[in-house]
Amino acid sequence: MDRRDSDDRHHLASAAVVVGVDGSQASERALLWAADLAAQRGRELRIVHGLTLNKLAAVYSRYDVSLTPVVEAMHNRGEVYTGQAVDTVRQHHPQLRISSVVSDGDPSPLLIRYSADAYRVVIGDAGAGGRSSHLGSIMVAVTSHAHGAVVVVRADPEGRVRTEGPVVVGVDGSPGSEPALAAAFEEAAERGTELVAVHVWADVNAGQYADYPYLLETVPTIAVDEAAVLAERLAGWQEKYPEVTVNRQTYPSDPAAVLIDWSTRAQLVVTGSRGRGGFRGLLLGSTSNSLVQHAQCPVMVVHPEQ
Repeated sequence: MDRRDSDDRHHLASAAVVVGVDGSQASERALLWAADLAAQRGRELRIVHGLTLNKLAAVYSRYDVSLTPVVEAMHNRGEVYTGQAVDTVRQHHPQLRISSVVSDGDPSPLLIRYSADAYRVVIGDAGAGGRSSHLGSIMVAVTSHAHGAVVVVRADPEGRVRTEGPVVVGVDGSPGSEPALAAAFEEAAERGTELVAVHVWADVNAGQYADYPYLLETVPTIAVDEAAVLAERLAGWQEKYPEVTVNRQTYPSDPAAVLIDWSTRAQLVVTGSRGRGGFRGLLLGSTSNSLVQHAQCPVMVVHPEQ
């Protein structure tokens, strides 16, 4: 092992779980999920809050006298948010290593910057402050542009975050799905649970427009070929993680709907950031985008290494 390999292993072992907080209910769910993850993996939890002062200053720069107390109040509120977050985590994990950061910057670029050195970045599913007007803007920005793995902590319709069930991973046969497979096998192994590998043949079912579901080949032929593709993709990972039981599932079309359905009984769904053949400028694929907005369990979006 050369020195760089040693340094990389040390970095991976010491990287923190980073969680963004904003005082919302969605943020608190993300905080507790991240704290449990950090405690289970023996990692530091880093709690991050961004104040968005740069945008405030750009809008109100002509009103410096009135702006100063507003900035102080925002700093104070940020300290309250992070302080309450630390207290909440301490109640559940008294021995956990915790650090907190209150930054003048926007939450999205702040979390994206931290993602470069993080083990996982964890965020809630409702955007800053949980307000519907944000429409998950922070969530979409971070899952689109972050490095490594980002977890959006989504709850079921009753507001509960599931901690039982399999880990489910979407496998589309592209090289871009390999980082998602690596993360999914690691998660299944760490959680001691089954891994469901879902392979969907096509993003769009073109046959529906001709009143026939499959235009080019018979269903049995497609099923055999695509099952072989899935087996090939999984072979090396199953050798690396022999303790993980793998349940292979293949479907003809509509990966987003299939994975959202699996999310109703999974504890985690893992997906790549882009699907097969995605445009370089499209940093979050349609399937990933649907999952982070509609799944009923936490969703991990895994970006390829730069």
